[in-house]
Amino acid sequence: MQPQPAYLLHKRAYRETSALVDVLTLEHGHIRAVAQGVQRAGSKSRAKLQPFAPLHLTWIGEGDLKRLRMMETTQSAVLLAGEGLLCGLYANELLTRSLPVGLPVGELFAIYAWTLERLTRPAERATALRRLEITLLETLDAEPVFADIDERALDPATRYTYSPSSRRFSPVAADAPGWDGRTLKLLARGDWDAPGLAGLSKALTRAALAPLLGPQPLRSRELMQRLSQRRRGLS
Repeated sequence: MQPQPAYLLHKRAYRETSALVDVLTLEHGHIRAVAQGVQRAGSKSRAKLQPFAPLHLTWIGEGDLKRLRMMETTQSAVLLAGEGLLCGLYANELLTRSLPVGLPVGELFAIYAWTLERLTRPAERATALRRLEITLLETLDAEPVFADIDERALDPATRYTYSPSSRRFSPVAADAPGWDGRTLKLLARGDWDAPGLAGLSKALTRAALAPLLGPQPLRSRELMQRLSQRRRGLS
């Protein structure tokens, strides 16, 4: 096979000197593989197989678990630290947990690479993560449908809650928790990055992603919450 552009999403030790890895590839999407000998001291592959570094990989195997054969880096890893690093870990954990193995995800691969670059700039992190989340939802046909549960257009004067099972919105009482139809219509136009909509877009993408991720909390999200609490305690 031709070497595939790829990024490492997750790596864990396997046996004495190998690792089990999850990688995101351009043409084959999410694959799982054994990287033999990569944990051995002095291994050249160990230095190459790092998060946030553009890679070229080849592998063999017919089942869901492949075996990596060639690993080459194409350029230096994106350097992330502090909050930016936690955002990068969140992106990797999100894709590892939600993407099925073997689904082609060319657009998502491009958005992931785009996101990594923007995670180096604090002002662009939230917008980049929302774009990654939305592209992931669209890839998996799990994005919100901006209609009510009876397939009617949203009413700007009505409040709604989101139902992940139907991917649609249910009307609620005017004083109940929820979102107004006028604001939801802005998101329906694709204005996820519009000023004043950051809180809504984050809450909505989180609700839409929940069924894909299952009940186990994301470790990266917990770490971000701890960092936020620590900062509030120091202020």
